[in-house]
Amino acid sequence: MAAIETTGLTKRFGDVRAVEELDLTVESGEVFGFLGPNGAGKSTTIDILLDFVRPTAGTAEVLGYDAQRSPTEIHQRVGILPEGYGLYDRLSGRKHVEFMIESKEVDDDPGRLLDLVGLDAEDAERAVGGYSKGMAQRLVLGMALVGDPDLLILDEPSTGLDPNGAREVRRIVRDLADGGTTVFFSSHVLGQVEAVCDRVGIMREGRLVAVDTIDGLRDSIGSGATIELEVDRVPDGVESLSIDGVSDLTAADGTIRATCLDPSAKLAVIDRVREEGAAIRDITTRESSLEDLFTAYTVDRQTEGVRA
Repeated sequence: MAAIETTGLTKRFGDVRAVEELDLTVESGEVFGFLGPNGAGKSTTIDILLDFVRPTAGTAEVLGYDAQRSPTEIHQRVGILPEGYGLYDRLSGRKHVEFMIESKEVDDDPGRLLDLVGLDAEDAERAVGGYSKGMAQRLVLGMALVGDPDLLILDEPSTGLDPNGAREVRRIVRDLADGGTTVFFSSHVLGQVEAVCDRVGIMREGRLVAVDTIDGLRDSIGSGATIELEVDRVPDGVESLSIDGVSDLTAADGTIRATCLDPSAKLAVIDRVREEGAAIRDITTRESSLEDLFTAYTVDRQTEGVRA
């Protein structure tokens, strides 16, 4: 059974189509990154999954339940870290977690959950009105973990966290996934997504334009890897060389850069540059980052309908 499955999911606000015929499957136990620029339809999709918004057309299932017919059953089995959460300034962190435990009718240890997200006993007893943004984010994550959820929906989980806090979120997410929890992870921090997600989906203007692993996205748009050669001199006409498996070749300031669609093309570039009489002083290679791929799918290309 898929953790999340939508078919033809559509939501219109007047003349605006926030989500358009979304067909999406998130498998149980995976960490799925849900990406897109502002206004792409990510938050609307999450709101439909949680029955905060009703769709105009199509269906959505969460953990086998219809999202609009069985929201109570879904909420009992889902942990949510929303982007626009609210906390009660006068209540302590511990009281917030205890309230969530009572709401879900479970017997979790609030101290354990708070410790898991990096809030110690002293922090737990403080009123949350005195929390930093990062501490508040940790608290809401702890509340989302109440009841050992089968599905964790994280909307911008790294907001307000320092690098150590972001690293802890990644560790928690991977540990949960290793234990069988499905994590649906929406974030603008692409490095965070790249580090933790098994697959990603990219939304653009309400449509799902790509779903795949990051390596699969690289292959589908032919972004390959970049090799940079620092040379003693740039041979004349090097940019016009034709090398199998190389889509782009540029030179500037003593550096030759090539985009290689095939791993073997890297060696071909090195050999060809040497044949042209240049001495290579240093070599650097870089795979296309998720940021590069995100730009390719949301800005550079009119790509639609790419699927794993």
